[in-house]
Amino acid sequence: MPLRSLKEKIKSKNYSVAFGEVVKINATIITAVGLKVSISDMVKIVSNDTAQETFGMVTEIDGGTFFITPFSFVEGFCSGDRVFLDQTGMNIPVGDALLGRVVDPFMRPIDGKGNVSSSQLSPIIKAPIAAMKRGMIDKVFSVGVKSIDGLLTCGKGQKLGIFAGSGVGKSTLMGMIVRGADAPIKVVALIGERGREVPEFIEKNLAGNLENTVIIVATSDDSPLMRKYGAFAAMSVAEYFKDKGLDVLFIMDSVTRFAMAQREIGLALGEPPTSKGYPPSSLTLLPQLMERAGKEEGKGSITAFFTVLIEGDDMSDPIADQSRSILDGHIVLSRELTDFGVYPPIHILNSASRVMNDIITKDHLKAVIKFRKLYTLLKENEVLIRIGAYSKGSDPELDEAIDKKEVMQEFLSQNAQVQNPFAQTVSSLMTIMGVKHQE
Repeated sequence: MPLRSLKEKIKSKNYSVAFGEVVKINATIITAVGLKVSISDMVKIVSNDTAQETFGMVTEIDGGTFFITPFSFVEGFCSGDRVFLDQTGMNIPVGDALLGRVVDPFMRPIDGKGNVSSSQLSPIIKAPIAAMKRGMIDKVFSVGVKSIDGLLTCGKGQKLGIFAGSGVGKSTLMGMIVRGADAPIKVVALIGERGREVPEFIEKNLAGNLENTVIIVATSDDSPLMRKYGAFAAMSVAEYFKDKGLDVLFIMDSVTRFAMAQREIGLALGEPPTSKGYPPSSLTLLPQLMERAGKEEGKGSITAFFTVLIEGDDMSDPIADQSRSILDGHIVLSRELTDFGVYPPIHILNSASRVMNDIITKDHLKAVIKFRKLYTLLKENEVLIRIGAYSKGSDPELDEAIDKKEVMQEFLSQNAQVQNPFAQTVSSLMTIMGVKHQE
């Protein structure tokens, strides 16, 4: 009797693995039916002919039909291939074993050093830190770059943007910040850049030293979904170390390529294009990523630097505009300074740190204000000085600016291989500006 009862129960239930079926494929979207799915579910597509597999994400549902954006390219797949729901979802393995490694957005090693053993799973998509749980930014975060530490001082938990055109020197400055930053953990996300730049960045800009550093890579030849979620995966890695109470440096190159990946996904799904072809989702995605950085009460902090590629050096670019409104400061790199041989080519007058006044001393602030004032006077009167139309003695402040021009220029310049201690930078700035330290 119990055996018959058991047979009846087994008959009434379906224990076979449920799967759907591909009905249409184009270059960026796979259309399938036959599975009950939700938005953002992870699925696995398996070819019936070759057993080839790829993963994708459900990005749109229309009745019983759902649309999948694949993480890789769709060559080799056809109608009738099977679609399985992936139970692990949007989770990645995280842990201390990632330190010193170069991985893809799924934390699979691409450095040839063997597997990464991490038992803890972390969701790629998380809610940002709640507004009332954010700690006050009250401590200096030194990056070892004189012009940033001295004139654009950033704090632990601050979010800054590095805005620059192509070939101006973003990668060099990124390398200087990663090497010189006062942080026990460093997470670098290289999103949508050329594959050649990855080993070049590691060897040239980081001198091959990946100690306490994790590099997450999704190059330009990866699918839009890999580039999009590469940034979120990198932020999840940074959050793992932040939750352990550590101060983390997060640096991402670049926000523009990240937004372009979402543009490709959005347009393929039929979203309306807005300014420069970006759909609304590209702009709403930026705060979802950027607001996850910061300082959380009772935990550590994530100090983030996001590079933004300014196409044609146009600061009114929609991605640059949106990024500036979200971030706590911006560092603008100038092509003009590059032409004059000033490295790093940071345009001090166009750059700003929104928390600087709250974290530096009054004497330091006094020296910063005076430096910016004298530098502005030099820029405004540059033509008059060059043609000899200005006679010394007409303006005492301009006279002081002319006298200090060389030392000010020297302060703004720095060899890429040199890191300057914060105290030494501040002392040097105050000496140049003639500001005495008040006890």
